Amino acid sequence: MKVLPLLVVAMGVVAWEATAQDAQCVRERVAMVEAIRAYARSAAGVLGQQGLSEKVLEAVAQTKRHLFIPEQSCSIAYADRPIPIGLGQTISQPYIVALMTQLAEVAPDHVVLEVGTGSGYQAAILAQLARKVCSIEIIPQLAETAAKTLRDLAYDNVSVRLGDGYDGWPECGPFDAVVVTAALGEPPPPLIEQLKVGGRLVMPVGPGYGTQQLTVVEKIAPGKTTTRAVALVRFVPFYAFAKLEARVEQVERVRSVSLATARSAVRWA
Repeated sequence: MKVLPLLVVAMGVVAWEATAQDAQCVRERVAMVEAIRAYARSAAGVLGQQGLSEKVLEAVAQTKRHLFIPEQSCSIAYADRPIPIGLGQTISQPYIVALMTQLAEVAPDHVVLEVGTGSGYQAAILAQLARKVCSIEIIPQLAETAAKTLRDLAYDNVSVRLGDGYDGWPECGPFDAVVVTAALGEPPPPLIEQLKVGGRLVMPVGPGYGTQQLTVVEKIAPGKTTTRAVALVRFVPFYAFAKLEARVEQVERVRSVSLATARSAVRWA
């Protein structure tokens, strides 16, 4: 008969700890949003005097970033910096996520394509502003984890697909906005083709693992676009399936050579 009270106490402690963590996360998230707001004001040359819109900041404030990283730590999640999520990928700096969302000019009736789901964090923010978000991820583990996280958090207007984002997602389009979260030397033509007239593509343009230009491509007529560079950024490289397979083969070759060298050393030792 003494077990029940102890169980109740234990459950109460767990509930208290969960509540305390939630409160900490809320405080950290509020501080992060204020840091983003201040950063946007100081970078008026990028966004103009209007800065980031309140609807974008509200979407950021409502998104539980700590649930999109492996550690689920509030102190880590709400720092205004990128965070590794494994497999050589990162969740972008919150300010950059907000900036790209602002530049995409997403409206409530829009259909948005995201190339590079990653953790699902950017998709979650877009989902609060758009009618539908179609997100493509090339790495199976990330696609599976992001889809589950978004589903568990009831982002029902987001569809995640495993695939090569270079070719877009024609069946889900055409798109009012396209957000690409990996760097490439130039915007992929299929993505511009799937963009509606008046739509915008936002992506980092430049070499992988170097400095790129965050770029906005606006489709002003069929076959006609305007392009402007907004800010210097650093994103992971864009991988098409062929490049990803080549990278895997390269890693395997290096591993095989290393093992062969080790075995040879053992034989001669």
